[in-house]
Amino acid sequence: MHLDVQDLKSFYYRSALGRAAQRAVRGQVCALWPEAKGQTVLGFGFAVPLLRPYLDQARRVIGLMPGPQGVMRWPVGLPNVSVLCDETLWPVDTGVVDKLVLMHGLETSTDPDTLLQEAYRTLGPGGRALFIVPNRAGLWSRSDATPFGFGRPYSLSQLERLLRDHGFSIEHHAAALFQPPSKRRFWLKTAPAWERIGQSLPMALAGGVLIVEASKQVPAPRRPGLGERVKRPLGVLEGLGLPEPSRKS
Repeated sequence: MHLDVQDLKSFYYRSALGRAAQRAVRGQVCALWPEAKGQTVLGFGFAVPLLRPYLDQARRVIGLMPGPQGVMRWPVGLPNVSVLCDETLWPVDTGVVDKLVLMHGLETSTDPDTLLQEAYRTLGPGGRALFIVPNRAGLWSRSDATPFGFGRPYSLSQLERLLRDHGFSIEHHAAALFQPPSKRRFWLKTAPAWERIGQSLPMALAGGVLIVEASKQVPAPRRPGLGERVKRPLGVLEGLGLPEPSRKS
């Protein structure tokens, strides 16, 4: 079940808790990907709050939003880069994306297998993707007061296994949103401290969201011809008897 784009917009841009969540997750994204100079950056789901740091440096930034969710114009005050699309049929050429961010896309998808196939298709050689999903063991997935309380949450092992099954190679993982999903002033004011403390915790005690960086794993091409080297090549004269001198009559 996809959330409505207006609800997502209200949370991330009009609520104090949403702005704190945006800063925390975007901080981890920027730590993993500090730059994208001359690259094509694509976001799917509702990933646009995380893409703003790349607007000035990337060659192209695209924000894809699935049809059941709806689309909004983004960014404000600049040329629009948001596109409404089918969640399993992206209007993007094969192999052109350098960096891909999925947030509020995988856990709410009705067809995650085909969605991941589309993500794999659009990534170019050496392309990287960040998959951001609710942590099954975290507090945020248990509260319907935030967008991370909807859809299917994942454990780290579940997410990594799913990505490997679809041809991705796991590079790094991280977590964010260690503060409780509360609108109380105390928790909002101390949110940066909770994020710093949380980064030193084991992944088993991870925060509200899991972030897995994966790369596109391209299978080695097969060479035409015989699959195995012939260990004992057949001699040209093998099987023939040795020549004998002719007898004089």
